Amino acid sequence: MELLVRAIRLQAQDVLSFELVDPSGSLLPPVQAGAHIDVHLPGGLVRSYSLAGDPMDRSRWVLGVLREAHGQGGSRSMHERVRVAGRLRVSHPKNEFSLHPQAKRSILLAGGIGITPIKAMAHALWHADQPFELHYCARSQSSAAFLKPLTDFLGPDYLHLHFDGGDPAKGLDIAALLARPEPDTHLYYCGPAGFMAACEAASAHWPTGTVHREYFKAPAADPAVTANDGAFTVHLLRSGQTVVVEPDQSIVRAIELTGARVPTSCMSGLCGTCKVNYVDGEVDHRDYILTDDEKSYCLTACVSRAKGASISIDL
Repeated sequence: MELLVRAIRLQAQDVLSFELVDPSGSLLPPVQAGAHIDVHLPGGLVRSYSLAGDPMDRSRWVLGVLREAHGQGGSRSMHERVRVAGRLRVSHPKNEFSLHPQAKRSILLAGGIGITPIKAMAHALWHADQPFELHYCARSQSSAAFLKPLTDFLGPDYLHLHFDGGDPAKGLDIAALLARPEPDTHLYYCGPAGFMAACEAASAHWPTGTVHREYFKAPAADPAVTANDGAFTVHLLRSGQTVVVEPDQSIVRAIELTGARVPTSCMSGLCGTCKVNYVDGEVDHRDYILTDDEKSYCLTACVSRAKGASISIDL
């Protein structure tokens, strides 16, 4: 879709929000909390951004983008080249971080810009009148994006702010908060690497299927794992081709070298853009989004590899 940039606002230090609307004034497609869209940026980059607005409001979509000083150029392009009244090409919404329909209570944890999908979840739970608590962790009030919109509709019983001044020891005690999981309670968290690691460690004892997370950046690869990468073949069932994936290549790259293209965005196993079904072979899943059920038939072509000599995929 091509959407109109109706407004750009400074939400916090180095964080801008972008309000996107249909140029004709029509309603946008329905979305669920936790969804993201791929944004086609000036210069040819494609980046995924979470929808941070109220999912019930189909008149606009809201993105929150932190300018990454040492990123790969996506956030810099959004901050420097996107302007009000301009147009952006975006995908339809995709969701790998949805609210669980059976949850009776929810704990939402956001670190920094990780508030973007978590904020949408808070809106959805509020409308559904479901019990939840949102813990928002940031360095300071000035670095906490969407703070006013959150405080406008959430009271202190729901919204808990934790500003640590850059010292995690002075912030939220995540281990204490998650020490005793309650029945029918689900946990959702999103944020920077250190925050994600702390949440993962603190929730390791929670029941299977009750913990949900979304990474903005993939954790550093384990050298002990990648050191053993070997070549394998991929059979493309639709075209009949067989492609060799070298140890230093992804499935996506090997296919692209044949002249074909695979839709991608993050190239890190985070967004699901390159998900594809496989029909045989044993897969080494290295993504951060697929459920255990999905892993039985689906892989992410940007990071998945074959454990054996070959796999066959539906491309």
